[in-house]
Amino acid sequence: MNQVVEALAIGLVGALIAAGTVLAWHRFRPQDADEGDRGEEAAEYMSMMIALLYAMLLGLALVNVWEMRADAEGNTSKEAGALHQIAVLSDGLPAEQRRRVEALTEEYAAHVVRDEWPLMNRRQELGPTGWEILGRLRAASAAAPDSTPAQQVTALEVLTQLSDLDEARRGREANAEDALSPVLWAGLVVGAVLSVCILFFFGIGRSPSQLVMAMGMVALTVFLGYLIHQLSMPFGDVAGVGTDPFTRYFAIPDNARAPSP
Repeated sequence: MNQVVEALAIGLVGALIAAGTVLAWHRFRPQDADEGDRGEEAAEYMSMMIALLYAMLLGLALVNVWEMRADAEGNTSKEAGALHQIAVLSDGLPAEQRRRVEALTEEYAAHVVRDEWPLMNRRQELGPTGWEILGRLRAASAAAPDSTPAQQVTALEVLTQLSDLDEARRGREANAEDALSPVLWAGLVVGAVLSVCILFFFGIGRSPSQLVMAMGMVALTVFLGYLIHQLSMPFGDVAGVGTDPFTRYFAIPDNARAPSP
């Protein structure tokens, strides 16, 4: 919530600065009637074209970051679901083996929530610990030589779930490193500046109603840029994927949980 309030405040400040710039421009640079008419015609045409192109760019960026977040959410849910299935399937293993498997699934879930989520939030490397736990889990899930046929089938099912978990984890690690293209970011910034400049320096904003609309456009542009920025961080605090898929299945102390949006 604090980040949202901050973004709205920045948008408001940007709108006020833009409004002051407009008033100062028209105050210290008076125009004759003919120049004003030509400026208004140019502003109308150019602002229409730039607005159309910028709207397409915004749409592309929003689709891009939303797909990034959806992919991260899917991989996280798949990973947590596979881990939960391993814990459920362990009931069909011998008692000692079942306890080892359950302990390792809980250890892995706690490690993901407590240690990896803050690292993903900061786009840092996760390290080898998670894979080491999975390696121990794979070894603990292998069927013993004296296992019954039913226990051997259960062990094979556990290994299948481990394969799904490995794949989902690799996807989650890749999602944590995803970012919006710098070229696209540059286009968003340049498009926003051009849109505002066209509005403010070619005749728009002379009347109070036009000024209010121009201020609203600046605030909306800032908000959309902030939204794209937050969605481009799939595991961020504001709009990122939370730890709910793991904490739904595994009891992890509240003080060990990573913050969820």
